[in-house]
Amino acid sequence: MTFLDYAIDGAFALLLLAVLGAFTRVVRGPSLADRVIALDLLAIALVAFSGVYAAESGEVAFLDVSLALALVAFFTTIVFARYIEQRGTTPPPGKAETR
Repeated sequence: MTFLDYAIDGAFALLLLAVLGAFTRVVRGPSLADRVIALDLLAIALVAFSGVYAAESGEVAFLDVSLALALVAFFTTIVFARYIEQRGTTPPPGKAETR
């Protein structure tokens, strides 16, 4: 076994710990913002997992998968951030919002 094999195994182990920690934060919260950040961390860990697997297997297609997943995760985080921002600035009942 080469040093690269040990490094890849270590990367998989650390990514698994990151996924478990992020999943715990998604479930336990306490706020919506914490859950959104944890979902972003899950997506980043999955992108990294795909990249490490591409390095291990030599399949270049997994790099395309990780790129697409990174773009989707980025836009999803933007949408959630926009939702959280608008949720905190809703006008009181009976008042129309002007823009």
